Amino acid sequence: MSTSSTVERAFEAALYADSDAALDTGASLLAADPASDAELTRRGREFVTAAWRRGWQPADVVRLVRRDLDDLHVRLVTSLILQEQGGDGSPRGARWAAQLDELAGTPHEVRTDRFSHATAALELCRLLLRLPSIEPLETPHTAAPASAPRETRMLSRIRALLAKAEATGFPEEAEALSAKAQELMARHSIDEALLAARTHAKDGPGACRIGVEPPYETAKAVLLDAVAGANRCRAVWNDALGFSTVVGFEADLEAVELLYTSLLVQATGAMAKAEAAQRAGGRKRTKTFRQSFLAAYAHRIG
Repeated sequence: MSTSSTVERAFEAALYADSDAALDTGASLLAADPASDAELTRRGREFVTAAWRRGWQPADVVRLVRRDLDDLHVRLVTSLILQEQGGDGSPRGARWAAQLDELAGTPHEVRTDRFSHATAALELCRLLLRLPSIEPLETPHTAAPASAPRETRMLSRIRALLAKAEATGFPEEAEALSAKAQELMARHSIDEALLAARTHAKDGPGACRIGVEPPYETAKAVLLDAVAGANRCRAVWNDALGFSTVVGFEADLEAVELLYTSLLVQATGAMAKAEAAQRAGGRKRTKTFRQSFLAAYAHRIG
């Protein structure tokens, strides 16, 4: 029996049915045929390439796999993405390159028994096969050359302020530091716009996707919307797929990503402190309290 026919039989058994029995049948076929490993990997890369054609980017796929499956699947898909790089021939933008660089720095070696590996591979292929089409953020005609963002003194100062805001145990100080960072972000955005005008750079608006992770997604989406609005961007939340698409100019998009990520860390710390005060008062922590706290925090930030 050829390796391709083994993989085909495994796919026919497992990819188009949701039962554990179908998955076990497919995994048993693959586990019993070590010669099929290379073909299985090649087909996995094809599923990844198909995801790019449907508008997905590396970070989007990894985020969804992490949400719906397990760490083993995350390692598998990371390995496939790093192997696939550019498999559909389309040019990539700077954000795409940055996502690949980040994935390359994460663990993606897979060590497990053959049956478990085959099961995970089939579950991953099943998920990739069913990915819906979404709006592409970069196309062959609009993608910028893959280059790292310029790290200016202003950006370094902004990062330092946000790091201090995340580290402090005093909410008032964190808010003041974050406000100062926001002020510098606005100035940085103006500087970038003036530079583009002087150099006649073709700087049009773009977009990025930012994960809105559970739990308390609604409150987090509201927070991201507030940050986006403050930085001349617009955020559209996709609840089903767990991300918001943020539209704006590059300097503003970078500001949104930086500030939102930092504010989530700060919100978690502030919530932990508020919960400690609740426990000291004899009240229990509740999901409703956390949801309400984060919603109020997002409103306050806005």
